Amino acid sequence: MEKFVIIKSTAGLHALLASKVVRAASKYNVDMKLEYKDHTVDVKSILGLMSLAVPSGENVRLVAIGEKAEDAIKDVEKLIG
Repeated sequence: MEKFVIIKSTAGLHALLASKVVRAASKYNVDMKLEYKDHTVDVKSILGLMSLAVPSGENVRLVAIGEKAEDAIKDVEKLIG
């Protein structure tokens, strides 16, 4: 499953938001990636998410594979979109 999401936080994908995203994604037994420009990181990696330095208003792609992929994407989308 995949979904494109626009980062709504005025501070972009900052440390606090990244930690919430990691916690939400870690509840699921899925392989989830976030793609921004030419970079792809594991959504369960706070350092990976922060390394992208995604600013507010940017479009990212979430890709999840696993039993609860749709639920995992919905939870992450609620936080960033």
